[in-house]
Amino acid sequence: MNTLLKDAPPRIRQPRPTFKRSLIPYAYISPTAALLLVLMMLPIILVIGYSFFDNVIVNKNPEFVGLANYVEILTDGVFAQALGNTLYFTFVSVGAHLVLGLSFAMLLNTRLLSSLSKALFRAIYVMPWLFTVAIIAVLWRLLLNPNGVINYVIITLGLSDTGIEWLSSRDTALIAVTFINIWAGYPFFMVSLLAGLQGIPRDLYEAATVDGANPIQQFIHVTLPQLKPIIISMAMLDLIWTSQQFALIWMTTGGGPINDTEMLSTFTYKAAFSSYEFSQASASAVIVLLLSMVLAFFYVRHQKSRD
Repeated sequence: MNTLLKDAPPRIRQPRPTFKRSLIPYAYISPTAALLLVLMMLPIILVIGYSFFDNVIVNKNPEFVGLANYVEILTDGVFAQALGNTLYFTFVSVGAHLVLGLSFAMLLNTRLLSSLSKALFRAIYVMPWLFTVAIIAVLWRLLLNPNGVINYVIITLGLSDTGIEWLSSRDTALIAVTFINIWAGYPFFMVSLLAGLQGIPRDLYEAATVDGANPIQQFIHVTLPQLKPIIISMAMLDLIWTSQQFALIWMTTGGGPINDTEMLSTFTYKAAFSSYEFSQASASAVIVLLLSMVLAFFYVRHQKSRD
């Protein structure tokens, strides 16, 4: 026994981490942290500060007004209309993205179609996701033009005698931009849900079939519970992204006609760069930031509980 102990290799003592060694990980992330501080945190802090002053940027000595800018923004009728339009635009878009994405994902996951048909439909369905926002806006402005293809089809079928001003009418402008956003965004849901569907074990469906479950019952009790984590995560992300949509609205309607498609993003932009009311624009931006932080909080909380 003593011989075995003598022949055993000596145990190597691990060096204790020194203060200098503990700083090495922070040195690796310091360039990224500095970049985020300059490009994100510093502008956010400046905007929050601007929201408590009057005549910022244009005046060298701005006056501190406290919460007056927030009161002015929250009591502004245009802001209230922009908030309502944003809620409609966001929730209708997210709901339609989920329904269309799940429908097309299940179509592409079915065994009734051949591999060639699935590949063809997949290329067609994912095509809106490949276009940039500028191309989507220009494309749909041409299609929805009073002399465009859609009005030509409507007049040819006898559904209307004259062309419809889709993007210029107060009755149809918000519906039109919402439809455009739905068309442009559903492929993101489709691709993610398709990956989730392909990850569901076939044994679950076979067991449900043995128990006598029909296709609808299998969808409710097998498919949806398996896709629930993906659906919740994607819905929260889409809520954040859609609520901040700016480029599509700006390049199609610009917030018109008469503020009927005004969103929080376009309202803030106009306040800053059209009216040069930087203080009110800063207050509006802070409100949008707070709303986004609420959504981000629930998203992060869901991800932690999921992990």
